[in-house]
Formats: sequence, structure tokens, C-alpha cells
Amino acid sequence: MDISLMGFDTPFLHNLHHILEATEDKKSTNSGPTRAYVRDARAMAATPADVKEYPTSYVFIVDMPGLKSGDIKVEVEENVLVINGERKRENDEADEEKKGVKYVRMERRIGKFMRKFVLPENANVDKISAVCQDGVLTVTVEKLPPPEPKKPKTIQVKVA
Repeated sequence: MDISLMGFDTPFLHNLHHILEATEDKKSTNSGPTRAYVRDARAMAATPADVKEYPTSYVFIVDMPGLKSGDIKVEVEENVLVINGERKRENDEADEEKKGVKYVRMERRIGKFMRKFVLPENANVDKISAVCQDGVLTVTVEKLPPPEPKKPKTIQVKVA
């Protein structure tokens, strides 16, 4: 499938598409990326985010339409902020399938999603807050206060 026909001809998506095609062609060999890597790459490509820097904090804004706060997990692993979760089908969809209802078009993405952000050295990983409102997740990471400038040390010169 040519992804340029779909209007997604960015270098990142082109490389991701190339990796996915390679894994389909070489399923029996051990060369190339693992399934977990490909799964994570798909999840990261499908989760756009904005990052803002304020004087006292960093703010990460991620669209999460239709998700409840229980479906979203925000973690810090060492100095990496990880936002992940899963969007599931609605419960009534299983009942609809039993009644013979079929999708004509399915564009809303379901499945796992993930984003990883390497935090700067001045990020305070002990002061992180996350709020999900109207389908938008906002994660705020406070900055550490700047280090105080070192005062020059004065050494008295003794007369010998």
C-alpha cells in the first residue's frame, strides 16, 4: 500500500511503513525489529502531542477523545515521562454485532497508545500533575529551581 496516496507522506510515517512491510515479509526470520517494537512504534505514531515550556514548568498536551481517566496511565521511568493506555470498543458494539449491525466505515482508532518524552535535567519528577478534561490530557511537570550561583571564595594571603 502506498502511504503517499493517503496524504501521510512524512519521513517518520514513511520509515514506520517500511519497517512494518519488512516485518510482514520476514516473519519467519529473526532479523529486523521485534513485534513489541513495531507495536510501540504504531502506538506512538498514532498519539500526537504538544509540549510547551513555561518559566516554571513543562506542559504536555495530548488529545485523548472518548477516554476516561482510568484508561490513561502516566508514569515516570527514571527521567522519561510515559503516557499510555488503551481505547476499547464500546460495550454496546458487541450487542450490535449480534443483531447483524456491521460497520460501513471505521475510522476511530481503538487499541493501545503510548508516548514517551525524555525530560530535561531541570524537571522535578516529584512534582508532576495530570488532568484529563474534555478529551485533552494535560500533564504538568514542574521545573527545579535554578541552582544558586557559586560565590567566589576569598582566601586571605598571609605575610611570611
